[in-house]
Amino acid sequence: MRACSFTVGLVQMEWPGSVAAALDAAEQGVREAAGQGAQIVCLQELFGSPYFCQQEDADCFDLAEALPGPTTERFAAVARTLEVVLVVPVFERRTAGLYHNTAAVIDASGELLGTYRKMHIPDDPQFYEKFYFAPGDLGYPVFETRYARLGVLICWDQWYPEAARLMALGGAELICYPTAIGWPAAGPGPEGETERDAWRTVQRGHAVANGVWVASVNRVGVERSTSGGLRFWGGSFVCNPAGRVVAEASEEATVVVARCERNLVEQQRRAWPFLRDRRVETYAPLSRRFLDGDG
Repeated sequence: MRACSFTVGLVQMEWPGSVAAALDAAEQGVREAAGQGAQIVCLQELFGSPYFCQQEDADCFDLAEALPGPTTERFAAVARTLEVVLVVPVFERRTAGLYHNTAAVIDASGELLGTYRKMHIPDDPQFYEKFYFAPGDLGYPVFETRYARLGVLICWDQWYPEAARLMALGGAELICYPTAIGWPAAGPGPEGETERDAWRTVQRGHAVANGVWVASVNRVGVERSTSGGLRFWGGSFVCNPAGRVVAEASEEATVVVARCERNLVEQQRRAWPFLRDRRVETYAPLSRRFLDGDG
């Protein structure tokens, strides 16, 4: 029988200048989170490299690695030693010319349970991810870990309610969102705070609509590029199934740890039984891009 709670840790990092230093900092963050009682620890999107998608540069494909590979092997050993579940985002080289933005889920035994490949790939100024990543093709798996049933969605996936709903329908108690989001390095602009609030609000909404815990971990710091650079706003947080934020970070590199009461999933879904009242027979049009009368 599972315990009445599980504890989540988020490692919010600033790019330290090299891959080796990033891996070391991430491991240190995992160890710090575990020392504070975290049983499930999530690292940020593409934590082992700078956010290279600010420009299109074929040399950046050299940052990718196979799965399993050096990064997952290193963190599998850490997971085994500390007996923690790890969500480890990796730039995955599937084969020559085929790459994914991926998260590996490693159980507390060190076993690689599986991977999630980012499904929704943006292509916006300073977020040129379509140049690098093929869309995911593994669906929306839910992983039965030692401490909780969890799903992983990555950054741009945050804006799609369908993805969170499918995780909940698959039995997830917790959805982890490794993230890399921020403003232009020169400043947030007039809509900056509105953008950050929308990012936080939509994820809290997924928690409410699905009755699940949500944990989102973001990068921090300024990363320069030929396009000017990005200032990642941090703000990593954990919210409960009612959407209440129970732990959060500022814009500094830090570790966030939150205890998640398992019975709150049951309580929220009893009070607001959205899954019961779904009209699944009416949702077929969701499989269309837009309802413009073209069939």
